[in-house]
Amino acid sequence: MKKLAFILAFTSLQTTFAQETHLKNIKQLTFGGENAEAYLNEDGTKLIFQSTHGDFACDQIFTMNIDGTNKKLVSTGKGRTTCAYYVYGTNKIIFSSTHQKDEKCPEPVMFAQGKYVWHINPNYDIFVSDTNGEDLKPLASSKYYDAEATISTDGKKIIFTSTRDGDLELYKMNTDGTNVKRLTNTVGYDGGAFFSDDGTKIIYRAYHPKTEEEIKIYQDLLAQDLVQPSKMDLWIMNSDGSEQKQITNFGAASFAPFMHPDGKRVIFCSNLHSQKEGGRNFDLFIINLDGTGLEQITDNETFDGFPMFTRDGKKLVFASNRNNAKKGDTNIFIADFE
Repeated sequence: MKKLAFILAFTSLQTTFAQETHLKNIKQLTFGGENAEAYLNEDGTKLIFQSTHGDFACDQIFTMNIDGTNKKLVSTGKGRTTCAYYVYGTNKIIFSSTHQKDEKCPEPVMFAQGKYVWHINPNYDIFVSDTNGEDLKPLASSKYYDAEATISTDGKKIIFTSTRDGDLELYKMNTDGTNVKRLTNTVGYDGGAFFSDDGTKIIYRAYHPKTEEEIKIYQDLLAQDLVQPSKMDLWIMNSDGSEQKQITNFGAASFAPFMHPDGKRVIFCSNLHSQKEGGRNFDLFIINLDGTGLEQITDNETFDGFPMFTRDGKKLVFASNRNNAKKGDTNIFIADFE
């Protein structure tokens, strides 16, 4: 899952906004740098997240307490990392990193052929370690892009995105890396997936080009390890890959979906209300799984994204450009959710 770097040039001077009626007692947990994709451990006492700050030239993986204290580096400090997650029921974490194939920070790729793009870096492999970053081992390693991994709450299954079969598809495997099964088969980008709390469903983002021209543009970019994320929608399927259904159809960039623990709704990030302004204002929205009941959750004029509920649904963790001390900062916040 990529950070939308082009939106980070904006600066906000507020932590809360009057229209954010679902959010109470917002607390900022990081202060400075680019911090994103913060995900909770099993008992909700810790967060694991990716961050570029200080002397780190590109994203590394850190952990911290739920109140923002005791920040600790748990990746190698080499290469670029992304998409870290706790393996529930164990003392393990997983994350993706490029360090095994290249210890240097990869050059950033933001634009190609006049288009804003994400780099689908084939140097990414999925690794597992203990929660201190020790005993690090490759879990899914190939010459292709293997990343965007998250785990079921029973700690038994991993869902991840890979280009190993020539397209951006979703795969499921055991947490020891065995029994890899491909779940999606439609031309286009299927990724950024999460299991529902009960493990029966998978929520994900997708872009499926329709016309010959759209398919050609998509495949030409993918051949360069690039993808254009300007149009993505939310999809849901059973955990075995069956009954794939589209939830949204906004023609916008909707991503980072996470299901509410009630199993009836999904929260996500989208620029659906800022298309005429260039699509740079991303907010959090919540919607029923049948596509009804859309409701806006955040109302910050820059970026709010990467939401995750605590397992009781009472708190929400998210990343935001709000209250920046420095232009370009993205920080992690937690709030009571009503």
